[in-house]
Amino acid sequence: MCLKNLFLSETKREMDNKGLQTVVCFGEVLWDMLPGGAKPGGAPMNVGIHLKRQGIHPWLVSRIGNDREGEKLRRFLQESKMDLRFLQTDDTLPTSQVLVHLDEDKNATYEICEPVAWDNIQPEKELNNLAKKADLVVFGSLASRNETTRNTLMQFLENSPAIRLLDVNLRPPFDSREVVEKLLSLADFVKLNDDELVEIARWNGLKGSESELIAWLSGFFNCPTVCVTRGADGAALFIENRLIEHPGFKVKAVDTVGAGDSFLAGLIARLVTGGPVENALKFACATGAFVASQPGAVPEYSMHDIESLTG
Repeated sequence: MCLKNLFLSETKREMDNKGLQTVVCFGEVLWDMLPGGAKPGGAPMNVGIHLKRQGIHPWLVSRIGNDREGEKLRRFLQESKMDLRFLQTDDTLPTSQVLVHLDEDKNATYEICEPVAWDNIQPEKELNNLAKKADLVVFGSLASRNETTRNTLMQFLENSPAIRLLDVNLRPPFDSREVVEKLLSLADFVKLNDDELVEIARWNGLKGSESELIAWLSGFFNCPTVCVTRGADGAALFIENRLIEHPGFKVKAVDTVGAGDSFLAGLIARLVTGGPVENALKFACATGAFVASQPGAVPEYSMHDIESLTG
């Protein structure tokens, strides 16, 4: 069975989670400095923890500083039962901290310092071995802002047969068109929000309806599967040349940090366990909505909490 097409065929979606033996989440781990206090964060880490809760056991590839904040982050990840074999430690650069601002609707904007430890992920020999056996690699655009980590990611992708899932995170000033479009051209599956879709289309002088821009992005970057999140208004999934939409679930938001990451983890887990794609998108929207109703990117929850939203 060709895992490269795992998300693209009804037959392949009949697989259970055993079809994803080796899932890799590559990129930043950090502390989100929220108004209510510091919370563990970073999109790849968030996706990994939420995948763990969905019954998939990912490998986290990142780097922390040799400092108090790094040790606290390591302890949190150990308590979350994440495999930390590929969590590197940097003796010079600090563990990342991101200042998070929330607007009146609890939507987040970020101040991201550099350089930090995850800017310096190294291409260790063991990482190359992991690349060769990976089935799925989830990576974001933010971690490619600097050359060292970007080159390590490129080497990983070059040496891996894995499905490549790009989670676009345009965080000015770390939103280089050249870098983002390179990553888009390498992806099999792209997840981004509606504002990011419009921005990438603008780079190419395009306007149009959301469905038109999704079809354009899929064709232009040769990326078969595209998912666009719409905040409180749900999401759209372009898969097998058809567009599926869900209006989302209304909740009282506490903060939206990590909601998109939990959405993505829920979507991955349900796509590979079979059933209609519509149900996978519905479950993903419910997961994202529940996390938005809780503080921090990785609040505790059960499947009952999620399913209670879906009715």
